[in-house]
Amino acid sequence: MTTSRRDFLKFVVAGSVAAGCPVDLTLLAAPDESKPQIDGDHYEICHQVRDGKNFARPPVSKRCDVAIIGGGASGLAAAYFLQSLDFMLLEKEPHWGGNATLSEYQGQPYSTGSAFDYQDSASDRLARELGLNPLPINSPDPTIVNNTFVADTWGAGLDQLPYPQSVRDSFKKFRAEMLVLANDKNQEQFDNFPLTKYLKSYAPEIKQWWDGYGLSNYGAKSVDTSTMIALAEMKDLAGFAQHDPRVTLPGGNGVFAKKLADTLLAKHSDRMFTDSTIVAVEPQKSEVRITYVQSGALRSLAAKFVIMATPKFITARLVSGLSDDQTDAMRQFRFCPVEVINMVFDKPVYTRAYDTWCPGCTFTDMVPADWVYLSQPGYQQKNNILTFYTPVSELDRNNLLKVEGCRQIAANVLRDFHKLLPEFKAEPVEVHFYRRGHAIFVSAPGIATKVMPHASKPLDRVAFANTDSAATESVIYGAVEAARRSADWVTKRLAGFTPRAAAEQAVG
Repeated sequence: MTTSRRDFLKFVVAGSVAAGCPVDLTLLAAPDESKPQIDGDHYEICHQVRDGKNFARPPVSKRCDVAIIGGGASGLAAAYFLQSLDFMLLEKEPHWGGNATLSEYQGQPYSTGSAFDYQDSASDRLARELGLNPLPINSPDPTIVNNTFVADTWGAGLDQLPYPQSVRDSFKKFRAEMLVLANDKNQEQFDNFPLTKYLKSYAPEIKQWWDGYGLSNYGAKSVDTSTMIALAEMKDLAGFAQHDPRVTLPGGNGVFAKKLADTLLAKHSDRMFTDSTIVAVEPQKSEVRITYVQSGALRSLAAKFVIMATPKFITARLVSGLSDDQTDAMRQFRFCPVEVINMVFDKPVYTRAYDTWCPGCTFTDMVPADWVYLSQPGYQQKNNILTFYTPVSELDRNNLLKVEGCRQIAANVLRDFHKLLPEFKAEPVEVHFYRRGHAIFVSAPGIATKVMPHASKPLDRVAFANTDSAATESVIYGAVEAARRSADWVTKRLAGFTPRAAAEQAVG
């Protein structure tokens, strides 16, 4: 896409950045278009906390049984499980959902992050309890490489890969070895090694494929991927043709988060507050004091117990009383920045499969936003919205700061999309760009089996939720499982259980 072509497109840029807030609005002007909309995560106060600013502690103005910090899927689920208590839910953004935030174009929903779930997972069961009906994806992951569409990449597709026979044989041998390892009863041993240990003797095209897959799913290229995580993924990928356990709705898990928020707001809007940025969480003998900024003013809340439904790198900066070892464990989590680009086409462009992998491109994979509706009787697609996942290096996080940089990334994504197949030579009518500076925790060796259990151990009055407390990678069911466990812990603590007994008996 040329610069002049980019200038005529409408760009809607939103989401979090890692530093440099607020965005300089003078950067937004572009010829022949109104200013793009800037919305999403806010980090001004967060960066002040990070940099050690000492905030005043105003008198306590509110009290409750439990304060829940963070209004993403995990915090919303915790509030849902604790509705019978006097709870308060605080979220720093002006909207609910976190990484599972729903967006729409002319009434058509699309994902800005978390895209799918698994049948009968904790989150799937909760979604159905709320009245949602996630639909089966039923689409083995294909790959487009060297101008060739390859269906069911890690199943029958290995014979169709557009590589020399020696490379295809290498793919098959790698799959066979990985599946043998995946059936080993002691999977934790594989959490000690990066995936590159098992890639050394294979064709480099395999590493290229896994580098893209890992970045989009668990924030890591193969050098930073726990082999244990990769083995579990390979079992899924190789078996999708026989049974694909994934489910979703147009808009991905943003539909689930919005339903959770709407359900809670209908009954408890007086207990739920957005635009509330936490600056300190201080456990005391009989309560926890929470200091936060709301509408530009410092406020204090006292709660008997607190659930921190926030990523560990934030939690470590907010909660006092952590041991040095637990603080160190929390700070070992790394987070991959991700741009999610939704391109709106006013005609059908691509609807052949759900999650399509594109090694060698600016983006890792793409998803038709309404995939699961395409097979529904009577459904008529108005626009073809394609969601492109574009993780970047942790070192490149600051490149997300300027809108022109975001526009250039989107242009590169469209350029690479055009090159994939001849039928992709289409221009979008709009490009929606959502950026998150710390989207996915990196599933590096040791994180799941060594770091996470220690980082997530509750204090006397503080429990830790968020997906990085329960799952081996950033998945929606991990967020809900951690919420359920934390909510159960709070309930038992209020009933008089000791912190240790409450943790041992909390529902997983």
